Amino acid sequence: MPAHVNQVQIQGAAMISRRGLIMTTVSAAAIGGIGYGLWPRLDGYQELLEQQRRLLSADPDLTELVRLSTLAANGHNTQPWVFQLRENGLSIHPDLTRRTAVVDPDDHHLYVSLGCAAENLVIAAAATGRSADVGIAGGAETSIDVAFESGPVNEGPLYQAIPQRQSTRSAYDGQPISSSDIGLLKAAAQEEGVSIQFFTEASDRDAILEMVIEGNSAQIDDPAFVAELRDWIRFSSGRAVATGDGLFSACSGNPVTPEWMGGFLFNAVFTKDAENDKYRDHIRSSAGIAVIIGDRVDPEHWIKVGRSFERFALQATALGIRSAHINQPIEVPALRRELAGWLGTPDVRPDLVVRFGRAPALPMSLRRRVEAVIV
Repeated sequence: MPAHVNQVQIQGAAMISRRGLIMTTVSAAAIGGIGYGLWPRLDGYQELLEQQRRLLSADPDLTELVRLSTLAANGHNTQPWVFQLRENGLSIHPDLTRRTAVVDPDDHHLYVSLGCAAENLVIAAAATGRSADVGIAGGAETSIDVAFESGPVNEGPLYQAIPQRQSTRSAYDGQPISSSDIGLLKAAAQEEGVSIQFFTEASDRDAILEMVIEGNSAQIDDPAFVAELRDWIRFSSGRAVATGDGLFSACSGNPVTPEWMGGFLFNAVFTKDAENDKYRDHIRSSAGIAVIIGDRVDPEHWIKVGRSFERFALQATALGIRSAHINQPIEVPALRRELAGWLGTPDVRPDLVVRFGRAPALPMSLRRRVEAVIV
């Protein structure tokens, strides 16, 4: 098994898909009693994971570049993209059939996800001696055009981190991150039209935590939000393999169950109090929080935000730093305005809220087969 792919150090699902199923002690004991656990019946999961979570093969074609591109962060692991190949380039289009209309009604997260995929593509292409020119095409449907030319080979740390990057939705070790490492994270995230702010003081993290709790409470009180989230959870490895998408329970550190049992337990134990307690623990154990802000509110800048975040996340991975999204304050409009005012930028829209720190890796998520996303 490759060193970067194993049952302990493997990548979680996606950037904006940060909700995990909270299992109570009683539920976990019941699951264990019938022979289920974190990695019980893989049903081909590990084999497929090893095929997907690897660096490029020798002399890779565009299909191989697309494979690494799809390892990017994306909301609820919906993978809302399609790739159109052409000679010396490709286009990335939104797959609107994979929208999450409740949590992301204006497709903000969708276009951020496309930006993440584009950045992975640029970095992977550089590792093959291809220089990528990225353009954003507007119109009825915003898409990304990428043209390749010959360039220097760059197999740097961000490229090496692509198969290992994950959204680690667990408690961290509570230790601070050095100013030099934060400087590297800030430098990696630099993107024209995008800014990033870091908050490491406990008082600042607590202020953001209060907005996260308020937003989380509002979302869990919304039956449509809960139903949409539930639709994207994969409780069994067999279901995760069959779909290649969604939020596999193991990727949040939760027990794997038959689908019917997972749905029953979700309805029984996914509660506002349990989720809020989890976020208190997660945020207070983090070293800091980063907020990424685009200069304008449009798909072009959301794509730029995605490119910025993907480099942030890859640089964090290269430094042994974990990250996870706590996007409730940007997903509830009233809280988004409150967060913007708290940041001192009342006239802009905060795009992403990310906690970071050090912790063991969690299991990785799968992606759909490359053939399914190429048109």
